Amino acid sequence: MIRLSELKLPLDHSEHALSELIHSTLKITAEDIRSFSIYKRSYDARKQKLLLVYIVDVELRSAQLEAQLLSKFTTNSHIRPAPDMAYHLVAKVKDAPEIRPVVIGFGPCGIFAAMMLAQMGFKPIVIERGKQVRERTKDTWGLWRKRVLHTESNVQFGEGGAGTFSDGKLWSQIKDPRFLGRKVMTEFVKAGAPEEILLVSKPHIGTFRLVKVVENMREQIIAMGGEIRFQQRVSDFHIEDGHIRGLTIENLADGSTYELRADHVVLALGHSSRDTFAILHERGVYMEAKPFSVGFRIEHPQGLIDRARLGQHAGHPLLGAADYKLVHHAANGRSVYSFCMCPGGTVVAATSEENRVVTNGMSQYSRNERNANAGIVVGISPADYPGGPLAGIVFQRTLESNAFVMGGSNYEAPGQLVGDFIAGKASTELGSVEPSYKPGVKMSDLADALPEYAITAMREALPAFGKKIKGFDMHDAVLTGVETRTSSPLRITRGDDFQSLNVKGLYPAGEGASYAGGILSAGVDGIEVAEAVARSLVGF
Repeated sequence: MIRLSELKLPLDHSEHALSELIHSTLKITAEDIRSFSIYKRSYDARKQKLLLVYIVDVELRSAQLEAQLLSKFTTNSHIRPAPDMAYHLVAKVKDAPEIRPVVIGFGPCGIFAAMMLAQMGFKPIVIERGKQVRERTKDTWGLWRKRVLHTESNVQFGEGGAGTFSDGKLWSQIKDPRFLGRKVMTEFVKAGAPEEILLVSKPHIGTFRLVKVVENMREQIIAMGGEIRFQQRVSDFHIEDGHIRGLTIENLADGSTYELRADHVVLALGHSSRDTFAILHERGVYMEAKPFSVGFRIEHPQGLIDRARLGQHAGHPLLGAADYKLVHHAANGRSVYSFCMCPGGTVVAATSEENRVVTNGMSQYSRNERNANAGIVVGISPADYPGGPLAGIVFQRTLESNAFVMGGSNYEAPGQLVGDFIAGKASTELGSVEPSYKPGVKMSDLADALPEYAITAMREALPAFGKKIKGFDMHDAVLTGVETRTSSPLRITRGDDFQSLNVKGLYPAGEGASYAGGILSAGVDGIEVAEAVARSLVGF
């Protein structure tokens, strides 16, 4: 097959325009083409006239014609052989080992680690501290609607991980020479995600659709011999002679504990498993503090973002709600950037600990809520929170506890109008933008919510963003605090064999160990870690 890239057509092109463009690009007739498929569709809005941009894979009538065309267009970088994107298991066993591999955590990384191990025949055991996704959803709504927090079942903990209550974004900037991201997407589609995620440039699923997808993936793993234990929290790690030998597990449903023999353990913890990080640190597992970011959520009318980004094409059904990505390097040396932008979404309460406030963003597949939201965050480093690998957690908790008090000590979040924030004065009432955060927003002065260097950098960045997106610094846009869980504040460092530097058999993975950022990259990391476990189990 031949892959053609940079095929550009008008937004409302005819049904046959793409095939005609393929013919003219390759200088062949319709009879020369057996079939073609769209690999990716994006759009180019840099010029006044918006264009759709396609990458297509073309199957020709003969291998001889394909060779002739590739030889003819050898200097054209947009005409190349189509790569082999098929996924091939690194191992396949008839019988699972007596001591089965264990995966801790059932977010995107844990799901794909377990899925791959199951497909290879290893029948993994998954330990998940939270509940199944539908029960978890009810508990999460309990905080949003009734101010009742379940510390083991919330936005952070439970089947599907933190990505379940997000925009369901499925793109990443990771290098992916093996097309493992394609494997992730294919498994999602197999589990019920819309097929269009395989071809649009910035695919997403949305929270409600993710619930069913996650359930279906769970059932697939179980059907292949995997075992998933919910409401089970790892309370200790047994390490002997530098090798993991077992786990102590607490059954949160009845309070009992039991021992689980294990010598291959995938740590797919997620970035908010603070108690587990502390246990690992106490047991001497090597980890180190790392940079992360803190800030606020910002909300605008989605229509404002659509018009600024898409102009006359705003509202076109093929384009959907517009997104953005912004960055500003402030005079004080700090970087300010947009994070986890959720078009047509809501700001959600995302704490996993009592008496703390944490914000995050979420969208449904339709992305048809009235507001756009994104994190506006400032990069920080271990120099800002000295004290060892767990110091970043202390820093996060301090900000979250302060936000809880600022919001009224009832899980409402502190908020401020963007115009007042830039001017340095407290907000007393809302303007034209109604914040979406539940349980509610208490207007205040967010200058007290973050360190001074972060506030200074953000006050400089917002007007700069307004020059890139007209109206971004509008007075009535709303900031809601605080956003602290942008990524893990530590790294559980691993070697080239994907194992902990000082504990063999322990495989740090995903966002919690700082080897992923988002659903797609976490899924890819889960696949690679599962492959490493498989190689160790079969001895190659």
